Amino acid sequence: MNKLKVALLGTGFIANIHLESYARFVPTVEIVAIYGRHGENARRMAEQHHIPAWYEDIEKLLNEQEVDMVDICLPNHLHHDACMKAARHNKHIVIEKPLAMALEEADEMIAECKKRNLKLMYAEELCFAPKYERVRALVEKGAVGQVYMLKQAEKHSGPHSPWFYKKETAGGGVMMDMGCHALAWFRWMTKNSPVKSVYAHMKTVLHDTDCDDNTVTIVEFENGVTGVAEDSWARHGGMDDRIEVYGTQGVSYADLFQGNSALTYSTQGYDYAAEKAGTTLGWTFTMYEEAFNQGYPQELAHFADCVLHDKQPLVTAEDGRAVLEMIYAAYESARTGQKVKLPFSAKVKYPIELWLKD
Repeated sequence: MNKLKVALLGTGFIANIHLESYARFVPTVEIVAIYGRHGENARRMAEQHHIPAWYEDIEKLLNEQEVDMVDICLPNHLHHDACMKAARHNKHIVIEKPLAMALEEADEMIAECKKRNLKLMYAEELCFAPKYERVRALVEKGAVGQVYMLKQAEKHSGPHSPWFYKKETAGGGVMMDMGCHALAWFRWMTKNSPVKSVYAHMKTVLHDTDCDDNTVTIVEFENGVTGVAEDSWARHGGMDDRIEVYGTQGVSYADLFQGNSALTYSTQGYDYAAEKAGTTLGWTFTMYEEAFNQGYPQELAHFADCVLHDKQPLVTAEDGRAVLEMIYAAYESARTGQKVKLPFSAKVKYPIELWLKD
């Protein structure tokens, strides 16, 4: 079997998840090189995951390695540069959320890849998470009647790395980090119905940051569906990720983490319970197959298949751009206290500048 040769850019938390997913669930892929901004991190991860080559220079990697696809798992402010470099070396690209820091960057990335007939794929794992996909299948079959409201919540006590809390490197707070998931999932469930308006309320309640760490966002779609997103870096006790679908003939709820866990009691604690869980003492819900339940292996296997067999990806850069536009509108709404109609754009370096304007 001819394997897809992939270069992974990044050495952080999400890069580890991608590496685990490829190794355990995507046999069509071979990771041939890894890049890290700090060479020691790249070397360590290469040794740990048996990757033959490591680099601290993206151009050097792309010049020396024969790769079919580049997987970008870097901080937000590096997405545009890494994508453009990979595209100019004629590599297909999968990129973690958010697509870019600004709409102008997103447009450049999309245009460059289209010009070169390259696939630019947006890694939104909620569109592949098995439990959420089961709910979508039920909805498609009419199980809940006509959908009129969608809700998605993702909450925990904050990200792993300091760069998430800086507007210059993240572009925004929890809205950029996790609100993007809800907005993408709303579009997925509504078959990309155009957005009429976005209304958002944002606060910074827990962390020492100029970014938002608790947000509520309401999206009105032209097909009549209302989406409600709740996102927080201020919730203690581990990851909470759930969806609710309301229809004229029924409802459907799914919790990404509960129901796929083992209820555990420990007086001593143990190695790992679930993402963002601060302790393993006492009663805990011990996760198993965490990456699989969240949809990472499924999306990466799909993207690899798209490159190997020249298929159209289910989630594209255009989807990522649409989500970014909604994020812009959310920050503007949080500043003005008003609904913001789409299309919307603003000449700012990164979306959170809209919220911090006055």
